[in-house]
Amino acid sequence: MKFSVFQISRKGGREKNEDRMGYCYTNSSGLFLLADGMGGHPDGEVAAQLALQTISALYQKEAKPELPDVKGFFNTAIMAAHRRILRYAAEGGMRDTPRTTLVAAVVQGGVAHWAHCGDSRLYFVRDGEMLARTRDHSYLEQRRDAVKPPPLPAGMNRNVLFTCLGSPVKPVFDITGPVPLQQGDKMLLCSDGLWGSVEDVDIVYQLGQKAVSVAAPELVERALLKAGASSDNVTLVAMEWETPDVFESTRGSISTQHMDNEVFASTVQAGWLNSTGDELDDAAIERSIAEINAAIRRTASRKL
Repeated sequence: MKFSVFQISRKGGREKNEDRMGYCYTNSSGLFLLADGMGGHPDGEVAAQLALQTISALYQKEAKPELPDVKGFFNTAIMAAHRRILRYAAEGGMRDTPRTTLVAAVVQGGVAHWAHCGDSRLYFVRDGEMLARTRDHSYLEQRRDAVKPPPLPAGMNRNVLFTCLGSPVKPVFDITGPVPLQQGDKMLLCSDGLWGSVEDVDIVYQLGQKAVSVAAPELVERALLKAGASSDNVTLVAMEWETPDVFESTRGSISTQHMDNEVFASTVQAGWLNSTGDELDDAAIERSIAEINAAIRRTASRKL
């Protein structure tokens, strides 16, 4: 399995960054995650972090080295994350519960599956064209897709979400796949801080024209510039499948060819924010990836 990946998060104009993202992989399976803690409720960043940690822990347990049932995994893991957030609120005696959106993707066996809850999105791009995009769980998106749009509750903001993780109500989430992957296919997982400022056509164009290591930070900077001082947190994880010939020189390139079955790598961890609470520590993540790849090379050399 071979892919390039780039992840970045910026605080924007908010007091703190409530977004979290990361990815995990074995020698033949990869999991990509992004969660956006919801404002208006307490500890959104905690809800996002708990969601990622819960799902990645279950992935590590079940991916040996592949998930036997990806859809079953999503159903179990998303509900486990939801219950973990509720338990956190109960243990803290909180009057309101922390809440978060979630978007996740699994790639293995040459196909992709993804799941989402809320309005964090996944874009699937091939040859510069958008083949798929998740549909937000908002009243606005629901009305847009409906033949006969249902009436809105009185006084309801159309952009309000009708589901998320951490709500007292059981979450609604959609699962898509399997979708066959081709060399050069790209997936972008992002929070609404990106798509709320940058149009879909611009997101797809950037992904189609440039490597993810170039397109991703440019998209984030464009979102921050367009939103200005009131910018939301902007976070994304971008992946290119089976990166072509420039693979070895591409930042964030990962090859699992020589990984043993028991090797598990992950960037999902606590303490990602730097001292200013702004960007996630990409340098630390790059060091971690370099250490993992060095260990893989040592394993491969011992087998020769």
